[in-house]
Amino acid sequence: MSPAKSPLSALLGGHRDPRGLRVLVTGASGTFGRAICARLAALGAHVAGIDLAPSPGDPVEVLACDITDDEAVPAAVARAIASLDGLDVLINNAGVGGPAPAELPPGAEVRRQFDINLLGAWRVTAACLGDLIASRGRVVMLASRMAVMQLPLAAAYGASKRALVAYADALRVEVGTHVSVTCVYPSAVRSPIHDSTAAAGLSLEGMSQYEPLEGVVDTVLGAVLRRRARRDLTTTRRGAVEFFLARHLPAVTDRIIARTLARRARSGAFAGADLASGVVARHSAPPADA
Repeated sequence: MSPAKSPLSALLGGHRDPRGLRVLVTGASGTFGRAICARLAALGAHVAGIDLAPSPGDPVEVLACDITDDEAVPAAVARAIASLDGLDVLINNAGVGGPAPAELPPGAEVRRQFDINLLGAWRVTAACLGDLIASRGRVVMLASRMAVMQLPLAAAYGASKRALVAYADALRVEVGTHVSVTCVYPSAVRSPIHDSTAAAGLSLEGMSQYEPLEGVVDTVLGAVLRRRARRDLTTTRRGAVEFFLARHLPAVTDRIIARTLARRARSGAFAGADLASGVVARHSAPPADA
């Protein structure tokens, strides 16, 4: 008779044991980061975080760090890794969104999103690679469904996340002999990341179906704990379908999104939103052959 499994081993199934894993999470005080840190710590992992503004209620130690600062990042990462006595997993979770129509020139908002979503992850990863190579570790990138299926009026977010995936692909080619790299593709989750877009009158409520935070966290934990790392992971069945269509039938997803945008523009969803004035005007104009 085989020995009875412990509750933890039953929970883990074919996954590796999280106890003692040394994990660094960026954006650790945000909606995703706090939940990821809490779940990993509860499973026995040793977790440290970095965030621009740590919170007193954080479930793990979080160091203050601006990941857009070239000099601050290596110092903060070194402190975090020293506190963990090494590093097995880096979770690049930090990210921001905001209004950025593609038809308008890029300004401070666009640069902010690229500097955090792409270059911030790049800076942190570069600072961690020596320790990850030594431990044969793992990098998990929080990408987005918008990395493969762009929604309107938020070009900077989608473009920065698509660029993050391209960076992950390059990293995988360069260090894949020693470090695995997984991209996770959540859809929309209700969190403060959408506040600035809504405040600008560009809410995409009717264009995106929200998913529960718990499913995203479960997928990230799967990316961390699977014995065999996966290249890409979606967070819902709907997300898997969207990912497949966007990768293999992009013209289909383009038409679906364009039709949904047209309906919303004609319904007055963007009324009074200066940044969407071009979209509203084009969809309000009579057909060319009228």
